[in-house]
Amino acid sequence: MKLIFALICISISLNTYAQNSKNTADMLFAKGNFTKAIEAYKSIKNLDEVYDKIAKAYIAIGNYGKGLEYYKKALTAHPEDALLKYEYAQLLTKTKNYEVSNQLFRDLIKTDILNPNYHYELGLVLEKQRDTTSLDAYKTTYNLDSTHQKAIFKIAKHSLQKRKFEDAHKLIDKGLESYDQNIELISLKAQAYYHQEYYTHSVVWFKKLLELGEASEFIHEKLSLSYAENSDYEDAIYHRKEALKYNPYDANAIFVIGTYYERLNNFEMAEEYVSNALKIKDVSLSHEYQRLGTILNRQKKYEKAIKAFQKSLKEDPSNIMSEFFLIRTKDEFYADIDSKIKLYEDYLKKKEKSPFKTYAETRLKELKQEKFIEQD
Repeated sequence: MKLIFALICISISLNTYAQNSKNTADMLFAKGNFTKAIEAYKSIKNLDEVYDKIAKAYIAIGNYGKGLEYYKKALTAHPEDALLKYEYAQLLTKTKNYEVSNQLFRDLIKTDILNPNYHYELGLVLEKQRDTTSLDAYKTTYNLDSTHQKAIFKIAKHSLQKRKFEDAHKLIDKGLESYDQNIELISLKAQAYYHQEYYTHSVVWFKKLLELGEASEFIHEKLSLSYAENSDYEDAIYHRKEALKYNPYDANAIFVIGTYYERLNNFEMAEEYVSNALKIKDVSLSHEYQRLGTILNRQKKYEKAIKAFQKSLKEDPSNIMSEFFLIRTKDEFYADIDSKIKLYEDYLKKKEKSPFKTYAETRLKELKQEKFIEQD
């Protein structure tokens, strides 16, 4: 009798110890002390019950290899546990084991064909495998759950890429009905309007992203471009400058700001930004120097404009626009009428097929008449 009582006490003691060990491990896990939690779980006698916990702890510290190893052990111990299989398949996808995760999700779908997440996760795998049937999986997800935000995003994004804007808007609006602050769907909405060239609408939706704290170079750049298309150059300048904060040496963005200032007739600021862009660029600058020359001309800084057009031609000798602008600027700058006449005569000899030939001939005629009058 005493022996039986002793065995019962030992059994109770062992169970209590095992339970206490599991509770300790669970507490360590809950507090984020994952390495200690792993040690505590491994000290438990019946590991079959905690393999999944060990796997999750390894995943939490970024050791996906060990996570896979212990999920596999958990599934061996509990082969019918759908949740374990689902989590293991997700980890396989994350670690690019697509063939295995593909099969596991297909197995899960066979057991519960009406589970929308099984279809969505399979879609993610198929997409990674560059299998176009991924879209079918996302559509099945949506048909099973019309509020599934991630599936809606995937289908709407595909519609946008195919320029099926009406389909994209319908899906996005459906998604926003159930969650009106979905950043991804709002971004798609803004981009759809932008690509449709409905710039007033795109401004509204890109600004929603800013209101939700989603500021980025992309958003500010698209806002700037949208405002510019509506000739709102002050707002366009503001947002392009905000975009520059993410990439301060973006010569193209700096140059564009200069062109916006030019549209506002603020030629001093236009000159500053275009000049700064030129300092940064290391490719052919013919067009940029040409633009700088025209800005300088608007300020009647003819001597500086001449140098800009000369630099433009040095960058690209075939730039006929800069070549002609150079002559026109010299025409404005030179005081000697004979020098002006020679400019156009030399130009017409060299450029018989120039698109500016008629203008050059007319201007030459005017100059000769002026000279004749002066001589009289």
